[in-house]
Amino acid sequence: MDNQSQVVNLERVQALEAWLKSTNTKLTQVNGQRKYGGPPEVWDGPPPGARCEVFISQIPRDVYEDLLIPLFSSVGVLWEFRLMMNFSGQNRGFAYAKYGTAAIANDAIRQLHGYTLGPGTRLNVRCSIEKRHLCIQNLPASTQQEELLQVLGLLSAGVESVALKAGPGIEGVSAVVCFSSHHAASMAKKVLGEEFKKQFCLEISIKWLSAEKHIPDEPPPPQRAPKGLLMSPLKHLGQTSPRLPPRMVSPSIPTAFCRAVGGPATQYGPKCTSSPPRGQLMFSVSPVLLLQKLSEASGWGDPQYEMFFSHTGPDGFLYFTYNVHVPGAPKTFRGFVMILPGHCSSTVLEEAQRAAAQQVLQKVCSSALSV
Repeated sequence: MDNQSQVVNLERVQALEAWLKSTNTKLTQVNGQRKYGGPPEVWDGPPPGARCEVFISQIPRDVYEDLLIPLFSSVGVLWEFRLMMNFSGQNRGFAYAKYGTAAIANDAIRQLHGYTLGPGTRLNVRCSIEKRHLCIQNLPASTQQEELLQVLGLLSAGVESVALKAGPGIEGVSAVVCFSSHHAASMAKKVLGEEFKKQFCLEISIKWLSAEKHIPDEPPPPQRAPKGLLMSPLKHLGQTSPRLPPRMVSPSIPTAFCRAVGGPATQYGPKCTSSPPRGQLMFSVSPVLLLQKLSEASGWGDPQYEMFFSHTGPDGFLYFTYNVHVPGAPKTFRGFVMILPGHCSSTVLEEAQRAAAQQVLQKVCSSALSV
């Protein structure tokens, strides 16, 4: 691209600023795009469903929201409008407009496709296929659907459903995860790989699900991640213990991933004969003692634990975050653990420390193996 095409039309920028001020319209810059709404300040109705968004291309580089939003609002009320931007301040030639219903989106395509914004420029408006599905590969063979759903709900927002698949040609287990929006799926794609590596010592592969057109418009009722699994502002445990939930008769314990994030230590009994899933370590003695011995053998100081109570999940688990500082170690270890109280004689805080020590040992072993 030559330098001339990077020059911003100051007259058009000033017109945009004047329009924003006169209409009190608010735009937000997010990851290379400028966004209006999602939803707008005044919105009456549910969020848009499938096929409510249109893709707009062939936009002149010096055309901005002061022309585009009124144009696409003339068809129906906009729920969201996103204009892709580059660092020069010009638009990148395409945008997305989302309406409340698929019928209004179809009207926008019919009325505005081929619309002339300037000499020799005609807008290309067509239905946008919003990617909302991610494929996660290389999960442990023992992964269960409900367990994975809970873990994903904790690590990312907007998870709606999970479907597992395994068979010839598939290493371990793969999962197809549906999100509430393309934005939620994009954010999850950016963070889940690193989070699985950090929290569970698992190297997973995450990519967009191909052939989105094969996914039905109206999937079966999703298994939604419990809201109680979303992280709330932390509260220091201090001198008081968290209020314990009533004893549950049949708590839904996520076995494989619960262990991976530091579930109740009593689940690892000597009678267990199956091999641990990939990415997990199982200890027959206290992880706290093992970490202490490892620190001594490595010439480090005594591990120091900071435990913070986060919240109680709807399944009865207590959620903690932790900082484990080992003087002489390369870094302070941080993470979160889940504890189901009442399974042994030790206190909740002791169980949380055991789970934290187990995670630290997993991370140390994983780092040693990768060298």
